[in-house]
Amino acid sequence: MKLTPAQLAQFERDGYLFFPSLFKPDEVKTLTDEVPRLYAMDRPENVREKGSRAVRTNFAAHLYSAPFARLSRHPRMIEPVEQIFGEQLYMHQFKINGKQAFDGDVWQWHQDYGTWLNDDLMPTPRAMNVAIFLDEVNDFNGPLMFVPGSHRLGALPAGHDLSTTSYPLWTIDNEAIATLVEKAGGRQGGIVAPKGPAGSMILFDSCLVHASSSNLSPWHRVSVYLSLCAVSNHIRRHKRVEYIAHRDFTPVECLPDDCLQRPYPVELPWEKGTPASALVTSLDALPQGERVAA
Repeated sequence: MKLTPAQLAQFERDGYLFFPSLFKPDEVKTLTDEVPRLYAMDRPENVREKGSRAVRTNFAAHLYSAPFARLSRHPRMIEPVEQIFGEQLYMHQFKINGKQAFDGDVWQWHQDYGTWLNDDLMPTPRAMNVAIFLDEVNDFNGPLMFVPGSHRLGALPAGHDLSTTSYPLWTIDNEAIATLVEKAGGRQGGIVAPKGPAGSMILFDSCLVHASSSNLSPWHRVSVYLSLCAVSNHIRRHKRVEYIAHRDFTPVECLPDDCLQRPYPVELPWEKGTPASALVTSLDALPQGERVAA
């Protein structure tokens, strides 16, 4: 899938693109049928909400689930980012965010690159998120909120929030957010929240400031996020476990466009469990150019 000149200009201006209903219902069903099995697993890749058994995030399913392994190679998700960066990509992070009905907690205001820079020593923001809705996203089930154009400011000052939720983030303080929103248009477009049916896709810059509120509605809001990084921009530190920040910088090779409708063979290296090596961490910077296979 290639972006048009108009879409490229819109992305440069706003920091995100929204594609309603890009994936067909049968393609989405292939994924949603697999989610309960993944969420029921007793694996470290399932991070649960604070004080609850509800899954907040499932990490790295593309390494042990065939449907999600195929999604991680889908040209509709990979090719637009390759087009923007002009080079091949590796999978920095793969997660299924669970924003469960009644239990889905907040994601504080942050830039993803803030965490990738501070924790992983990713050199520059040449990384991007591509998300697909597995449920309808509406006004009530915690839609993702963006401050349009905030990506143009680069990495912003952030503090390490270790207490608000079960997942630590480098977050931006309220005063800074108020200023950003006002400059982006205040009540007239300073915050946007793309909403739409299951199968919709969002592509957004790693420096775009974003957040989501808790889900108090009776409707789940599950989404899959591919965090794709230019191979030349790979991380330089393994402070975090491998299922959160991947260490295999091999370029993603796309499958055919019908890969969610046909069972193309895929490798599942973690199918029998999380390897012990994935849990080894270090605060040391890696030697320049080091490659570590998963």
